[in-house]
Amino acid sequence: AVLVLAALVACDHHTAAPPAPATSASIAVAPVVSAAPLAGGISCGELACTQFDSPQEAMKAALAGDARVVAIGEAHAPKGTTATSAAKRFTDDLLPLFAGHASDLLVELMMPPKGCADAAAEVRQKQAPATSQQAPTNQNEYLTMGDRARALGIVPDMLRPSCADMDGVRDAGDNAIEASLEMIARLSTTQAEKLLDRDARSDADRGKAVVVYGGMLHNDLDPPPERAKWSYATALDARTGGKLVAVDLVVPEFILDDATWRGFAWFSHYDRARLGAKTTLFRVAERSFVLVFPETRP
Repeated sequence: AVLVLAALVACDHHTAAPPAPATSASIAVAPVVSAAPLAGGISCGELACTQFDSPQEAMKAALAGDARVVAIGEAHAPKGTTATSAAKRFTDDLLPLFAGHASDLLVELMMPPKGCADAAAEVRQKQAPATSQQAPTNQNEYLTMGDRARALGIVPDMLRPSCADMDGVRDAGDNAIEASLEMIARLSTTQAEKLLDRDARSDADRGKAVVVYGGMLHNDLDPPPERAKWSYATALDARTGGKLVAVDLVVPEFILDDATWRGFAWFSHYDRARLGAKTTLFRVAERSFVLVFPETRP
């Protein structure tokens, strides 16, 4: 089988996609003005900024409700980084929190049928300008995440496009990245809905959550119209009756002072010198959070 990095590539905010993508942490979502801290932490300012001693405590605060879909988005590790990636931190520190509470983990790697090898190779080639900017360990870390989930009793899976899906991205020409983004959102929605339906019929899994893990672009609960087709969150939120929680994971060393990062509602409220020693959680909208990990210490 051929693994395709489209999901990792298209979600990176330094790709050929339009700049300053909206996420669950971006200006596309009306910010929450309350400065009241979240339970279990210490207030650090607006957007319900709350500091916690650990990422686990912050994640528990974000998931205090009855979530049926936990939509995790990350800022991908860039090439040359020495800081621990969000994917590895999630695997090591946060994924164990879902043991017994989540039925499935759907990661944004794509597994096309074996008959699509040529189309998959062309798709990878079209994405090469973006993949060259990312850490070469990204894909392996997603696979490791799946292995860890299985060990915890959570069923892992990847997105499974058809050959027609791959052909559509390949034949999109200059719009290949946008076509890939739309395909990822559509496949994520379809596969997660099947998992939710199965859970509802299962005595063992009824009431458990489906965790979807990938780039920050796809878990936006309130995307702008021009990017609505790139998000699975709105459809799954409607499907679950408002029981989707979106959490973006940010490694502070990956934050840049550029137009993309400045477009996030929380950016101006995060002072790394003041807040970097602990985990910081922002509530940027109803059921939409940004978790900034503590700095990597020597």
